[in-house]
Amino acid sequence: MTNSNNFPEARYELVNPDPLKTDEYILNMGPQHPSTHGVLRVLLKTDGEIVESATPYIGYLHRTFEKHAEHMTWPQIVPYVDRMDYLASMNNDLGYALAVEKLMGLEVNERAQYLRVIVAELNRIASHLVYFGTYGLDVGAFTPFLYAFRERERIVDLFEEISGARLLYNYIWIGGVAFDAPEGWLDKVAEFCDYFEPRIKEYNDLLSYNKIFIERTANVGVIPADLAINYGLSGPSLRGSGVKFDLRKNDPYCIYDRFDFDICYGTGEKGTLGDTWDRYFVRIQEMVESVKIIRQALKQIPDGDAKETVPKNVRVPKGEIYFRSETPRGELGYYIVSDGGKNPVRVKVRAPAFSNLSIIPAIAPGLMVADLVAVLGSLDIVLGEIDR
Repeated sequence: MTNSNNFPEARYELVNPDPLKTDEYILNMGPQHPSTHGVLRVLLKTDGEIVESATPYIGYLHRTFEKHAEHMTWPQIVPYVDRMDYLASMNNDLGYALAVEKLMGLEVNERAQYLRVIVAELNRIASHLVYFGTYGLDVGAFTPFLYAFRERERIVDLFEEISGARLLYNYIWIGGVAFDAPEGWLDKVAEFCDYFEPRIKEYNDLLSYNKIFIERTANVGVIPADLAINYGLSGPSLRGSGVKFDLRKNDPYCIYDRFDFDICYGTGEKGTLGDTWDRYFVRIQEMVESVKIIRQALKQIPDGDAKETVPKNVRVPKGEIYFRSETPRGELGYYIVSDGGKNPVRVKVRAPAFSNLSIIPAIAPGLMVADLVAVLGSLDIVLGEIDR
């Protein structure tokens, strides 16, 4: 059929018979996006605002730590360990030192062991404070960030006084610690504990029990206990699903068996057990337990020289070992192989954030994009140890 101008008559067909059906949209979240907490890229396939699939892409921050370790002497590796989970450098150092010491059969003196626990728990609090502040930003609350860094600055000041650094400390060495506590430092730690404990109520009033925050996090991103275990989750991300497993209690290392503290775990208080609110609140509770551990350590710490067992030339006998410890993000494991030389043959790291991130493709489908931001934030990843 033609019209008077001899042009074919236009035919209109309904391309999409269902007007409510939208096309699949590919969206890159990151690697330059604040909600990915580092240079992480998550490839999203969405139907409108609903996520159909989410695939994390890592490698943008690859540091070749494990290869570096093969060409460094045993003590020279400590500053590299610092830079994996840069929010918890003390905890990274502790796990590495304990692994090498166990392979060497080296006993560390009592005072150094107590100092290690004190700084490790202070660093746990500092790391959780960063989580508290940045997680508030993830869901649209700015004020918690200011509160969190107010307290974290006090901890950083304490670390600067004992180690000389404010982020990457190089403090816990093979055989002990780099420096003994300066005069009056332990009293300042006790003063911080007195100051900090009442702040937890402020955090809960400001964010934890805030109605808007609860609606953004409760019943969102639920991870059942069996799924968390199958994906290798650990730390608060695992305990948020109701699993009472903490290496400091279940497989004690250092001197943690001397302290009385509780394992914090999710209970489904504001929604479904294993949701993002549970994972968040576990970390708030853990800060209280860390203060309890620090107070006990301050009472029990003996006098003496904290550096007396630090060897000048570290020689590790031939052998291999796997050692794990509880960092703010979960189970940090070191698999170390020695041929008896001054360098390790292999240093392989089991990074908790790497395993925790792996669950995103399993729980993302069906979430809204904004909820995926909340779920990713609740896992508290650090790309420095994922892209190690």
